Amino acid sequence: MSIWFITGVSSGFGRALAEALLRKGNKVAGTVRNAEAKAAFEKLKPGHAFGVLMDVTDEDAVKRGVGEVEGKVGAIDVVVNNAGYGLEGAVEEVTMAQVRQQFEVNVFGAVAVIQAVLPFMRKRRAGHIVNITSMGGLATFPGVGIYNGSKFALEGISEALAKEVKHLGIKVTIVEPGSFRTDWAGRSMAHTDNPIADYEESAGAFRKSLEQRNGKQKGDPQKAAEAIIFAVESPEPPLHLLLGHDALNFVGAKLGALQAEILKWAPVSAGTNFPD
Repeated sequence: MSIWFITGVSSGFGRALAEALLRKGNKVAGTVRNAEAKAAFEKLKPGHAFGVLMDVTDEDAVKRGVGEVEGKVGAIDVVVNNAGYGLEGAVEEVTMAQVRQQFEVNVFGAVAVIQAVLPFMRKRRAGHIVNITSMGGLATFPGVGIYNGSKFALEGISEALAKEVKHLGIKVTIVEPGSFRTDWAGRSMAHTDNPIADYEESAGAFRKSLEQRNGKQKGDPQKAAEAIIFAVESPEPPLHLLLGHDALNFVGAKLGALQAEILKWAPVSAGTNFPD
């Protein structure tokens, strides 16, 4: 039995992962935003499911929440930074307030949780940090550029973190889901209030495609949960775990195009040093 700490367990990936872990006999401490959600989560499996009232954008609340779990539930074996949301709108269309809030939740919130849990994991020389990003943390799409930026940021932080903590016995895995049948493109998506006609063929077209595909995504959150658990419990967990055929296709195409461009411009890139 392991103890998992998961942010955002009221719905989506967080809920699916929590339910799968509880079925397997693990203890799960999950963050929720109100007392009603806390009670509902704990009813899933009394004595194994523990709701934690916490807003990831409140640094003090994060520290209290992690400390509460460590003190009352037990040593956290795995922390999953799942809390986050999407922001739809071209870079010019969204407000700076929307940009800042996107990073507050998707990036700074995750970092706050990591900083709160690491002292405990360092002391034990054990632990696993799982950060949920997106295929949009490795490949980009018009109309969600700020969301892409937040996930790219968490990707970079996670890769560096993995190098920082490896010798301490702490593991890091970055999970990059494609399109799954969750609330991400629906209730959990914020939208621009100022669409600009010039972006109708790019950001606007992607906005329409999100609306059309919402609720029809091929990805199964339950299977994603099982894949995450399998990866974490593996003897050699991956640093990167893509989920879904679309993630494999889009990220594969991005990496191939990047490699081709690097090679094409290699002579120019290599010609910028001082002479020997």
